[in-house]
Amino acid sequence: MNKITLSLLAALSAIPAFADVEYKLSIDQPAHHLGDVKVIFPKTSQAHLDIHLPDWRTGRYEILDLANGIRFFEAKSENGENLQWKKIDKNTWRIHLDEPTEVNVSYQVYANQLGMRSRHIDDSHAFIDASGFFMFSDSFRQEPVTVDLDVPKGWRSVSGMDFADDKHSFKADNYDILLDSPIETGINDLYKFEVDGRKYELVIWGEGNYDVELMLSDLKKLVKTGSLIWHDYPYERYVFMVHATSGARGATEHLNSTIIQRHRDSFAKRDDYIGFIATAAHEFIHTWNVKNYRPAGLVPYDYIAPNYSDLLWLSEGSTSYLENYLLLSAGITSNEEFYKDLNKTISRHLKTPGREVQSAAETSFDKWINAGGDHGRNFSTNIYSEGSLVSLALDIDLLDKSEGKVSYRDVHSELYKQFKLPKSFNSQDVQNILKQISGRDYSTWWKENVESPLSIDFDALLATVGLEYTRPDNSKAVAGLDVMAKSNGELLILSHVARESSAWQGGLTAGDKLVALDGRQVRKSLKDSLALFEPEQEVSVSFIRRHQLMTTKVKLTSDFDKPKKVKAVKAPTERQAKLYKAWTGVEHPNAIYTNPQ
Repeated sequence: MNKITLSLLAALSAIPAFADVEYKLSIDQPAHHLGDVKVIFPKTSQAHLDIHLPDWRTGRYEILDLANGIRFFEAKSENGENLQWKKIDKNTWRIHLDEPTEVNVSYQVYANQLGMRSRHIDDSHAFIDASGFFMFSDSFRQEPVTVDLDVPKGWRSVSGMDFADDKHSFKADNYDILLDSPIETGINDLYKFEVDGRKYELVIWGEGNYDVELMLSDLKKLVKTGSLIWHDYPYERYVFMVHATSGARGATEHLNSTIIQRHRDSFAKRDDYIGFIATAAHEFIHTWNVKNYRPAGLVPYDYIAPNYSDLLWLSEGSTSYLENYLLLSAGITSNEEFYKDLNKTISRHLKTPGREVQSAAETSFDKWINAGGDHGRNFSTNIYSEGSLVSLALDIDLLDKSEGKVSYRDVHSELYKQFKLPKSFNSQDVQNILKQISGRDYSTWWKENVESPLSIDFDALLATVGLEYTRPDNSKAVAGLDVMAKSNGELLILSHVARESSAWQGGLTAGDKLVALDGRQVRKSLKDSLALFEPEQEVSVSFIRRHQLMTTKVKLTSDFDKPKKVKAVKAPTERQAKLYKAWTGVEHPNAIYTNPQ
């Protein structure tokens, strides 16, 4: 045998054999949020095996340090002999191998991060996002995996993954699919339905004031709307997971499912219910946008480092924008409810001074470090609201210039067709698509609206589609201070002072405790306190900082007692009505003709 053949055989012997990675999670101390994990990695002849727990989870672009809940780590050979190992960074364990062997790892997980939707165990259930439970090795990341659960009697296990050997056992083609297919196991209610040949499940953990029949009815309407944007569905089965909790709230998209968390008493009121079904629509859209096409920098996912992209506004903000289109088109929400949500987004944008500082592209790239609070509101924005408004401006521009024939939905349709995973796209790719579908160059528009802080003339923009952004006729001018404050009983504590406002220039800052305005003790709300004064009036502000009483002069601003609202114009032109329908999928509420289309 020649030297080349010997070298080739030696190299091949170091490559792991094709075999399943086997995971087992045992839960016998649920009240203490503890689970025991065992992992069997296939036989390998590597000199060492590095295994990691992810440092973040998909859908939440933030380092979470998930390895902080790992204890009692052990590594053994296939013969049960202890293997030497050393932790080489905060979430990597290096196991030394003297001879070829499969590697058996065990450790304990503390799972009490319900609100992060990464891991949670208690005496009624476990929510299992693999990023918080199951370690991986790059050597075996593409190998098939199985997951076996040993859970308390009476628990039911549900996942978007396929079942394996029994009702608490699942399988996936590789670790990436496992990581994007959470498991809900515990005491829950399960409802199954079918729409257009695809199977769906709704699993609910926790009691609440929800109406299951209404949820099922609207989910059936919602899942039919995918074809309004994309040419096919990327799944045959999809699971809606709902947590009715006492505190945690939020949601996360996954490859074949979503997890939605809401307070158990926030389903019954119409506004609360709209919040739930809008969240379901948002995560449903993510099945395409993010889970089947996503920006470069996030393909493939790097689970142990930030994944940077200047297009997260498109991944998240566009999804927020499109969710309302699906809900309105499906007849789940009304025109008025559509306007109300749009109004909320515009109002939030206009009350965020950071909109003048940070562009949609910049806030996307900085998502991993952007913080909230007073400084965040003054100097930053976020991928959701800015992305939604960039999408709105782009959508109406496309509709306007094409007489309703081309819309922003076409952009996402083409992204799915041209850049389905494992491909990825960048900003230039999106601009190329815009040119393909519209015949126009959007490079200047992109620089002005995506790469620069967004500045929209909402009056002109909304008028294009037969809407207006106005105050109620009976609005009155009132004094303002351009701050946010909460009462602690006797004082008003500032949580935000708008950048460059008169209050800012007067030296007030977040954390100051307002005592009096012109010698008059503040009332239980800022609104009531300011009601005693006139717009543009200069007042003396007494406040406490560092336990000392201080005073400054501030000129009050001119505000209004009622905010501006989005509403339909009373008599839209034929063109406005036409573009409105092309935009929303429904007739303008005040249209005086029936669109022949």
